[in-house]
Amino acid sequence: MGISLKPEYLKRYRDIAWLLAKYGRSDLVKQAGLEDVITDDDVKPTNTASAPDAEQLSKDLEKMGPTFIKLAQLLSTRADLLPVPYLEALSRLQDDVEPFSFKEVEEIVTGELGVRISKAFAHFEAQPMAAASLGQVHRAELRDGRQVVVKVQRPNIREVVVKDLEILQGLAEFLDNHTEAGRRYDFAIILSELRKSLMRELDYRQEVRHLIIFNRNFREFKRLIVPLPVEDYCTSRVLTMEHIHGRKITSLSPLALMDIDGYGLAEEIFRAYLKQILIDGIFHADPHPGNVFLTDDNRIALIDLGMVGRITPQSQENILQLLLAISEGRGDEAAAITIKLGEPKESFEEESFSRQVADLITQHQGSRVEDIDAGRVVLEITRISGETGFRLPPEFTLIAKTLLNLDLIVHTLDPGFNPNASIRQHATEIMRERVMKSLSSGAIYNTILEAKGLIEKLPGRINSFLDAVANNEMKIKVEAIDEAKLMEGMQKIANRITMGLVIAALIVGAAMLMRVETKFTIFGYPGLAIIFFFIAAGAGLWFVFHMLFKDEKSEEK
Repeated sequence: MGISLKPEYLKRYRDIAWLLAKYGRSDLVKQAGLEDVITDDDVKPTNTASAPDAEQLSKDLEKMGPTFIKLAQLLSTRADLLPVPYLEALSRLQDDVEPFSFKEVEEIVTGELGVRISKAFAHFEAQPMAAASLGQVHRAELRDGRQVVVKVQRPNIREVVVKDLEILQGLAEFLDNHTEAGRRYDFAIILSELRKSLMRELDYRQEVRHLIIFNRNFREFKRLIVPLPVEDYCTSRVLTMEHIHGRKITSLSPLALMDIDGYGLAEEIFRAYLKQILIDGIFHADPHPGNVFLTDDNRIALIDLGMVGRITPQSQENILQLLLAISEGRGDEAAAITIKLGEPKESFEEESFSRQVADLITQHQGSRVEDIDAGRVVLEITRISGETGFRLPPEFTLIAKTLLNLDLIVHTLDPGFNPNASIRQHATEIMRERVMKSLSSGAIYNTILEAKGLIEKLPGRINSFLDAVANNEMKIKVEAIDEAKLMEGMQKIANRITMGLVIAALIVGAAMLMRVETKFTIFGYPGLAIIFFFIAAGAGLWFVFHMLFKDEKSEEK
């Protein structure tokens, strides 16, 4: 694509050039490795004694509009690109802008719902509760009396975002092709992630699906709630959901915090996010303290679920192992697990990467394991990855951001809360949930069907094989093999098939018994099922050992 010279893009290029020039002498540009694209002539000599601070960068990006606000939020997780003060400043960036007019709200809602606001709602407040770069939120009341909030997308915002993304994509490709920093950090990939994230956030139907999913996944957490959408009043540009009354946890006074069970709420929300990441495979990727409310009945409410992350089952296993390794201060193991999560570039320095990750965790362990900040460690691992030529998946940085924000939330509710102790405490529970998920009815039925197919086909295949042998139609190319050895081999095959079927039947039977309620339990599971599992496991181990041992003996003969 490259840099476009369309006239309507020139102002944006000028804004970006001004931003780069302003921060050309700061440690921001130095760490990002962009000195080679900014000459001394680009930087004004006046007022350079002190470079603009990180908070000023946050304000400058906010002025440039929604695309750059979202870019700032994305960059707030890139410790490989930005110095720590800038990461902290960008993570605090508040997406608050001037609201658009109620007349425009009426036009958008009427156009999207196909009916006037006065017909669709019994009451609709003209003054918004909050206004952000992509949309704003209004209180309303449905005809049936339900209290709701309505999120309305900002006029023409999609066109603005698409244009900004095209400009940034061209710049990213230019930097990737012409600078060392571009080749190291793959700016085009960062922009691709930004594009996907923004396009999802601009389609409110995606958030409707997220609200439904999280309501289902949070059922076991009685002190955690997510607003339900009113689907008949939702489109790609209008989102209507139930109104949850409460206060932002960031606005609670120390006295108010003393009146609630801070530890219990912190434990509940931390456990819920571990479940999202490590069991459900879909997690709320923006648990900013400003999006977390304490309801009137002292429950935690999560709002603004537009940004989510998804994790594959294999990555879930690795992430769980990584978090446990970090929480227990096992640096070498954490480095080895991280390598399983990503993809090395040609320039990957594996020895340096492993040493730095191990040193990072060991250094934190030097004080107390309890003091290790898992979110910050994960963020630091992304920095080390960028410096050593290792590409981590986008969801890894989302997890880092989620853990960092989660630490802020739980420490707001209870300053003494220990996230690492919670990780270790719930590790067994998480593993149990993953095992139970693998033993879902679908997985069990799939195993039964596979076993059924094997049992149905096996006799016919054995008969065909034996008929071919009996009719002298079997052609086997052998060298110096006698009849006794052939029959011994056939007997071994038959025994192994039979043993395999017996073990498979034990496993299937045990899996089905897991769903049978009984007072006889072992480790919290139905006792008979566990016994079957132990028998199957023991038989399987003996079977494998027997095969290996016998095969070695046979080779020696």
